[in-house]
Amino acid sequence: MIGRLNHVAIAVPDLDAASAQYRTMLGADVGAPQDEPDHGVTVVFINLPNTKIELLYPLGEASPIQGFLDKNPAGGIHHVCYEVDDILAAREHLLKEGARVLGNGEPKIGAHGKPVLFLHPKDFNGCLVELEQV
Repeated sequence: MIGRLNHVAIAVPDLDAASAQYRTMLGADVGAPQDEPDHGVTVVFINLPNTKIELLYPLGEASPIQGFLDKNPAGGIHHVCYEVDDILAAREHLLKEGARVLGNGEPKIGAHGKPVLFLHPKDFNGCLVELEQV
């Protein structure tokens, strides 16, 4: 059901410093920051030949990333994102198998302008999983 690894998301306490680190130390192709108010984050994508890294920074006081950073002040891996062909079929299959979909269970539009869902980390070995329809 899952396809390619779309990205690994890393929560960071300083978006400018993290972007500069990837750009200067690793010579990476670092995109511009983009606000995602529906998700409470500002993101920067780092384009790699085989996938992307998504840097996450809190946007607004209700940001779920702020809670993560409160527990992990230095930042850290927040989630992995896998591609799926049909997000609604994937959701139905996962629910039937006993997985929990976060939020109200309906896809939201993600940072790439495509539908996304998040799956409960307790159902996936402690890892928050995002699915993105491609």
